[in-house]
Amino acid sequence: MYNIINKIWSLPLDFDKSFSKKLLINTVNANGFNLSRKDPEFYQALLKSDILLPDGTGALIAGRFLSGFIFKKVSGYDLFIYEMEQLNRSEGRCFFLGSSENVLNLIKLRARSEYQNVEIGFYSPPYKPIFNNEENKSMVAAINSFSPDVLFVGMTAPKQEKWAFEQFDKINAKHICCIGAVFDFYAGTIKRAPQWMINFGLEWFYRLIKEPKRMWRRYIIGNPQFLWVLLKEKINGWSG
Repeated sequence: MYNIINKIWSLPLDFDKSFSKKLLINTVNANGFNLSRKDPEFYQALLKSDILLPDGTGALIAGRFLSGFIFKKVSGYDLFIYEMEQLNRSEGRCFFLGSSENVLNLIKLRARSEYQNVEIGFYSPPYKPIFNNEENKSMVAAINSFSPDVLFVGMTAPKQEKWAFEQFDKINAKHICCIGAVFDFYAGTIKRAPQWMINFGLEWFYRLIKEPKRMWRRYIIGNPQFLWVLLKEKINGWSG
């Protein structure tokens, strides 16, 4: 956990406004910490991020408790809005990879209204745990033929992070951003928590209430597991 915390980007979102450098940008939260302990490929994908953002109360607690770092939360949605505003000013191009055709069409309608200067591309991959070589080639070809400034990947963690890391060298995009549920939030197919709950670090609780069957394991079991591992790492750090 220390290695991931030390990787977290704690500055405001003012990086690389000129899009001059190719970047792999990920976010991490309590669930991400839990998954990375069991999935070495996901762990490496997070560590190899060019920018890793603290998305959620868990990342903020971990940074403060283990290393004394005080982070400002930067969610996947914050990253998305930042990138879209930059693209709108520069008349850039973005590409959405993931989710269903319906969600992508809703994103297209809203984005074309709110970010009129941004050229937008889309691709809905097959819904499956692992893609074969041909499917990977088709996705990369669709992205590269569009040549976006920013690629948004929305396949949920840890699938999206591992895919972006594995395909990074093949992708012709300047910023590759894994933003998961943001696709549904922006499309309006899933409602995001009210701003006051976000401000108080309760976005996880809102998602649990709204999607208990899908989220109960992540939060009811996952959050205590995260806190327990956090405590053990702190004790090991003291004893080491």
